[in-house]
Amino acid sequence: MTNPSYLMRAYARQPVSFTRGSGARLWDQQGVEYLDAIAGVAVTSLGHANTEIAQVIAEQAGTLLHTSNVFRIDWQEQLGERLCALTGMEKGFFCNSGAEANEAALKLARLYGHHKQVAQPQILVMENAFHGRTIATLTATDNPAKQQGFEPLLPGFLRVPFNDIDAVRRMAEQSSDIVAVLIEPVQGEGGIRVADAAYLRALRTLCDQQGWLLMLDEIQCGMGRTGAWFAHQHTGIVPDVMTVAKALGNGFPIGACLARGEVADLLSPGQHGTTFGGNPLACRVGCTVLDIMARDDLPKRAATLGDRLLSGLRDALAGHPEVVTIRGLGLMVGIELNRDCKELVGRALNEQRLLITVTRNSTIRLLPALICDEAQIDDIVARVAALLSPEATTCAGTAAMTGHMEATS
Repeated sequence: MTNPSYLMRAYARQPVSFTRGSGARLWDQQGVEYLDAIAGVAVTSLGHANTEIAQVIAEQAGTLLHTSNVFRIDWQEQLGERLCALTGMEKGFFCNSGAEANEAALKLARLYGHHKQVAQPQILVMENAFHGRTIATLTATDNPAKQQGFEPLLPGFLRVPFNDIDAVRRMAEQSSDIVAVLIEPVQGEGGIRVADAAYLRALRTLCDQQGWLLMLDEIQCGMGRTGAWFAHQHTGIVPDVMTVAKALGNGFPIGACLARGEVADLLSPGQHGTTFGGNPLACRVGCTVLDIMARDDLPKRAATLGDRLLSGLRDALAGHPEVVTIRGLGLMVGIELNRDCKELVGRALNEQRLLITVTRNSTIRLLPALICDEAQIDDIVARVAALLSPEATTCAGTAAMTGHMEATS
């Protein structure tokens, strides 16, 4: 009998608890070692228990954790300057998570619309999108199962198919109240779907023609993961607003909404804010993450390792009867199956000592740390192939049937 939990049931947790980590490896309470192929869902890109990050956290915690955003915070100023230099943005707002960063972007879009004398500003969002679980970001997200029970959702959103510029053009003809487009260059929760470069360039052009803001959610696909500092940089475009989080803190909570041009100067004191966002500790960690990524050229490493992972999976799973496609960009890879495969998360832990996730019910998502070595990438391929082998599937099905018969006998 397990002990009662005093936590709300917000998560479908696996029955394992990790007590320590190192790089791409984790150990549970019994000392069993696991290979982490999701990096905390694109968070610990520098690996678990990174010694440089740990040292900075300890040093800054012993110096100054928190003041308030009513005072200047030098580490926040430094991180803002560096992110703007990396992205072509001009101003930033720091918060604590990706959802908060997207909330800031949505508020900027509405403020921009009212500044343009649009009484009911509309924001164009995509099918299959995910932007968070606050009420506004949940509305922008396209997942009815996640939205159910939280109605009424917010007005002010229009939705079109992802990667379809003609659908955007048709919507532009139908609505004169659109003020912004919010899109992920690579849909992560949506199943690792990569927007075509031509589509993003056409979207940039259309936004310029219509006077819309192009807002890019780089929370999961940014920070070097796709082989560039930010996924949109593969296309040569520059957004008006972009959001980052996750790997920016390597596990320490931080998020940022960055902007350029007119919209970067619309906020005035009191219109938006946060208690903890941009505190000295979080921003010093963010600066250190950028230092390490630049020094070790981790975006380039992600491109090289991503090619290895994709080619390895395609070779290992060639002709597999359940595999529909294998797609990705850098170290952001999805394996779409022709069936619901949510049970693979638990089986991967139990059978292969491997951490994976499943998105949209049928896509295995792999987001390994950018500091993995080639042997670990090959090991991920081998463990995924073993997990999907007909023998493993047959054994799992037999075990499930046996358990069902025992439970009902």
